[in-house]
Amino acid sequence: MYDDMLCFVRVNFPDDPNVCDMLYWYICPFEGAGAGDRVIAPLGRHNRTQEGVICEVRITEEYNAPFPIYLIKNIVKLIKS
Repeated sequence: MYDDMLCFVRVNFPDDPNVCDMLYWYICPFEGAGAGDRVIAPLGRHNRTQEGVICEVRITEEYNAPFPIYLIKNIVKLIKS
């Protein structure tokens, strides 16, 4: 990955009935993330970690972030499928 690029991943949390139909953007600091991989990520106001599934990967500059950068949280762990 280039130094000025960030990896953004769109994550679904299918096991959580409160948010299972929603998608959330995260920054993924791990190389090799792909659609279908599972992740551990903070969710909600209290940042409780949950397991989710990557639906989309976008590698781009910070200024092209898919969501306001100051609101995007980081993936804690990448679980390759």
